[in-house]
Amino acid sequence: MAAAEATKDWWIYQGAGTPADRQARLTEHRPPWRAFKGEPDPGYTPPGTFGAAWDETLSRGAGYVPDEAEIDAVNTALYLRRPLLVTGKPGVGKSTLAHSIAADLELGPVLHWPITSRSSLRDGLYQYDAIGRLHDANLRHLDAAAAALVKGQHSADKLTPRQPTSITSPPPAAGPRTPGGPIAPYLRLGPLGTALVAQERPRVLLVDEIDKSDIDLPGDLLTVFEEGSFEIPELARIAAHQSKVKIGTQDDPEPHVEIERGRVQCLSFPIIVLTSNGERDFPPPFLRRCIRLNVEAPSREKLTQIVRQRLDLQAGADEPYHDLIEAFLTRRVEGDLATDQLLNAVQLRLSGAWSDDGDRTTFLDTVLQRLTGPLT
Repeated sequence: MAAAEATKDWWIYQGAGTPADRQARLTEHRPPWRAFKGEPDPGYTPPGTFGAAWDETLSRGAGYVPDEAEIDAVNTALYLRRPLLVTGKPGVGKSTLAHSIAADLELGPVLHWPITSRSSLRDGLYQYDAIGRLHDANLRHLDAAAAALVKGQHSADKLTPRQPTSITSPPPAAGPRTPGGPIAPYLRLGPLGTALVAQERPRVLLVDEIDKSDIDLPGDLLTVFEEGSFEIPELARIAAHQSKVKIGTQDDPEPHVEIERGRVQCLSFPIIVLTSNGERDFPPPFLRRCIRLNVEAPSREKLTQIVRQRLDLQAGADEPYHDLIEAFLTRRVEGDLATDQLLNAVQLRLSGAWSDDGDRTTFLDTVLQRLTGPLT
């Protein structure tokens, strides 16, 4: 089945009603053991359904064609407030599913956390530029010392001969030196940290290629996924004399969201989509906290719908891409191909490129190069 044939009553993603209606249903059906009590900052407004970031999310999400099994899995994760672990071969659309959820429910731009072997939990939660803060503190200290020296020279010029002084003597101390100025400009929430900011509606977070992470990262995520909160130690240490600090987010580095006593606590648990190419296994405690979905390579019917939807083509007998879909399916038997390679081939066909019949084989070898298997 390429796409859902009928809408099910319990669906929120791809369900009936307006996005606002379905958001309300999502809020209503909250498991008691997944209720969180973060207090939204009244002065903070998360990004809405406008702007360049939203346009990108909408564009990518609108072209996704989910089948019934995918919709069922997404909605199960939504109801249970659990991360969705999406596995499948490269190019089947795992990452695009996150954009489809955000676009369908109008939840704002997708937050993106691309994982590498060097990624740590703190990278996703927040960034603290300690070196930048120390550098700026040193510059302020040097500026203050220079100002004091100029002031001392100016005062020396006014002294009488009976009050000699040396203008080369060190300037008076300007008070105890602090390790840095205000900390807020040097702190910024990461993609996971921004997703956990207390908000009435959830954000969609894409944790891309988690199978490339260090072996410890999935385990490190467990507590955050369970509690929906985390602490920023740099803010917790100053909470006694500065309990509230505004800092930047993944969406905007300018200080916009207020953090109280160094703790970020969600109200609506974010919709987390973790993708994996199947390059490693995950520990059972991590898998137990996820809803798992394996995305299969799209069928002929689904490929046809994807091409029509992504390239805004109408169905008809003169569709100029059926032979390309057949070539894609034939070549995919001997090695993996990504759906966007087919879209590239159709786009070239529609643009009039590679129009000579004698170039067909070279055209297919150029555009539909297998990702695995024998080279063409």
